Amino acid sequence: MLNLAVFSSTNGTDLQSIIDAQKSGDLEGVDLKFVLSNRNDCYALERSKEAGFKTFFIDPKNEDSKLKSREEYDQECLEVCKEHDIDIIVLIGYMRIVSQVLVKAYPNRIMNIHPSLLPKYPGMDLDVHKEVLNNKETESGCTLHWVTEELDAGPIIIQKKVKIEAGETVESLKNKVQELEKKVIIKGIEMVRDEMIIND
Repeated sequence: MLNLAVFSSTNGTDLQSIIDAQKSGDLEGVDLKFVLSNRNDCYALERSKEAGFKTFFIDPKNEDSKLKSREEYDQECLEVCKEHDIDIIVLIGYMRIVSQVLVKAYPNRIMNIHPSLLPKYPGMDLDVHKEVLNNKETESGCTLHWVTEELDAGPIIIQKKVKIEAGETVESLKNKVQELEKKVIIKGIEMVRDEMIIND
C-alpha cells in the first residue's frame, strides 16, 4: 500500500481527482492518509473533510504571531507525515516553498504539479496563464516534477501539452490545463505505486 499525503493551499480542484479515484477504487493500492494546508480557510480542507478524509491545518505563525521559519514549519509537517507512515507527498496548489527539511526526508518522493511547460514560467505566480497568453505562446500545459531545493527545477516526471486556440482567455486556458493536471497527477501516483518512474 502506498501511503499518500496531499499538501494544498487553494481550492483543491485537482485534489478532487484523487478523492474521486479513491472513492471509486481506481487508485487501487493507494491510501490518501490526509490533506494538509497552511491556510485554515483553504477549500481543499473542506473538500477533503466532506469526502471523509483526515485533514491538518498547520499554522505558519507561532503563538506570538511571528512567522515560523520554513524549516520550523516543514519540521512540523514532517512529524505529521512520519506519524502516518507517508511514502509520497503530492503538492497541489501549495503556496509555500518546501525547505531541505522535507526534501531530504523525502528525496524523489515529493511531487509538484505546475501549470506550465517547465522550465518555462516557473514560480508560484497566479497569473501564469495570463503571462503565457501575453507572450503569444502557441501551446501550454502542465508539468509534474520531483521537488528539489531549487524552485520548480526538479526532474520532470510527466509533461503534457495543450494547444492555445485563437481567442483563448485566461479562464479557458486555466480550465484546459487543469483538466490535464487531474489526469497527470493520477498517472504520476500510479507510476510511483508501480515503481516505473522515468525521469526525463
